[in-house]
Amino acid sequence: MAKSDQDRLFELMNERAYREGDFTLASGARSSFYFDSKPVLLDGEGARVVARLILADIARLRLAPVAVGGMELGAVPIACAVSALSPEPPLRVFIVRKQPKAHGTGQALEGRLEPGDRVVVVEDVVTTGESTWKALQAVEAAGGQVVGVFALLDREAGHLPAFDRYADRFHPLMTLSEFRRRRAASRG
Repeated sequence: MAKSDQDRLFELMNERAYREGDFTLASGARSSFYFDSKPVLLDGEGARVVARLILADIARLRLAPVAVGGMELGAVPIACAVSALSPEPPLRVFIVRKQPKAHGTGQALEGRLEPGDRVVVVEDVVTTGESTWKALQAVEAAGGQVVGVFALLDREAGHLPAFDRYADRFHPLMTLSEFRRRRAASRG
């Protein structure tokens, strides 16, 4: 029997992304474990699995976005995969830079995002939601309407209070508690 995309996502995260040790997270917090999503997202199979899961949720929730994107670097492979697998017309991709370009146009947001556009913001791993919050602010500053926020994994570490405004639109593909439950079950 073929595995579901959700089952395969767990396997990929467990085999390729999960690490134990002593880590400093982007939030500055210390952790005895880390999820490096790049080996999952920079692989064709992993990118397709994640994109199919997000697109299924977008359709189920009837979000009808015209664009998908988020903060560099974590959102880039997700947004590109979602766009590539999206039905016609394909979703446009936008990327929010951590720092505006120091040359050329000096843009903080790359891609075409127009006022009133319904958009989905994506992220790889959410701890406090700080980088996701920055992407949300950039979308709103450009006049976009955030209809959904998707994360590969929510570490369930207590999001920023400002992130609460998007709680009803936040859809992690997997939570830390779900990952731990599946990991324990897979070990027998």
